[in-house]
Amino acid sequence: MELYYSFSILIVLAAIFAYVNERFLKLPSTIGIMLMAMLVSIGLVITGNLFPKLFESFSRFIANLDFTQILMGAMLNFLLFAGAIHVRLKDLREQRAPIIVFSTISVLISTFIVGLLVYNTLPLFRLNIPLIQCLVFGALISPTDPIAVLGILKKAGVNKALETKVAGESLFNDGVAVVVFVVLLELAKGSAIDLSFTHITWLLIKEALGGFGMGLLLGFVGSRAMQRIDSTNVSTLITLAVVMGGYLIAQAMHISGPLTMVAAGLIVGNYGKATRISVITRDYLDKFWELIDEILNAILFLIIGFELLLIPHITRYWLIGLISIAIVLVARFLSIWIPTLFIPFKTKFDRQTLTILVWGGLRGGVSVALALSIDEELNKNLFLAITYFIVVFSIVIQGLTVGKLTKPRKSRERSDALNESMG
Repeated sequence: MELYYSFSILIVLAAIFAYVNERFLKLPSTIGIMLMAMLVSIGLVITGNLFPKLFESFSRFIANLDFTQILMGAMLNFLLFAGAIHVRLKDLREQRAPIIVFSTISVLISTFIVGLLVYNTLPLFRLNIPLIQCLVFGALISPTDPIAVLGILKKAGVNKALETKVAGESLFNDGVAVVVFVVLLELAKGSAIDLSFTHITWLLIKEALGGFGMGLLLGFVGSRAMQRIDSTNVSTLITLAVVMGGYLIAQAMHISGPLTMVAAGLIVGNYGKATRISVITRDYLDKFWELIDEILNAILFLIIGFELLLIPHITRYWLIGLISIAIVLVARFLSIWIPTLFIPFKTKFDRQTLTILVWGGLRGGVSVALALSIDEELNKNLFLAITYFIVVFSIVIQGLTVGKLTKPRKSRERSDALNESMG
């Protein structure tokens, strides 16, 4: 009953905020909902002395929501599957080299750059934090968030090749990021852990390749079952079973649940829906998963907005937060630019392409969830506050402006096409 009560409150609030945004603000849905949740949070803090019971009750409600478990253990699986089901394998194959590099090497580069820069910045504020803890922060903030990226790039008007690079990277970088985060977090706790190259490589292979392989298997099994019956209701039920059952299998096998969902979604979207099922069933599945995506995105960004209530004394960290935003952007640029110097990609990365890749690398709920999982004695409140500043800036400022960066490119492409036709 408690779960139903909590879910009901979130759905009602998400519906109200979504209506207000659609009716008046006209912002992208996720950004509008998150901003309104933040404003309500700020209002509750300001009026806390006037309405103490309301403030305490709502703060307790948000605190009782285990955001890390809700996102990483449930919502992320549905959202990744819903996003991957609409991605074309042909587009991914064409951009496979930058996607692989950005989702692996770039995550590692960014982790260490962020960690080192934050480690050398915090003493300016009389905060002497161990390097290993700063590296933990670097690991949780470095991967781009698939939910934020997929939700905002759809409406940003980014050209297909760039959209595939950024979206593909965000879908696949979780496997590496989570392994790096877990290893560094265990080291920060002082746990004994095998840091040999063989052990770390095995962890990456087990998490990433194991999850991806399991996702391919589940996707093919689900697709074959859908093709044999071609029923709208049963096909939808099969996709739900792939997501929910796939997560249970991934947990039991200690492999990457997110990569399992991505691989399964890609196969179902490109193999299950594309062959031997009716247009009606295909359309039904598309609409069903678009609805799931919209509902869960609304709830997710609603919770992100309300998480502001759980960060004690967040105003103390505003300057550190602003500096950290710059640090993360610099690290993002270097993590993209450095590989382009040494790896011969098929396509050239000009200045504008790099700018869009850097600015379009949004951070979101995954970073907040990982920050919440840090132990209290490892300066959790500090890193959670910094993470929150970065995520809000990323979603609101970068999310609203990334589409504008593509306008010069579009104008140049139209001009080139016109010149070719005249020539």
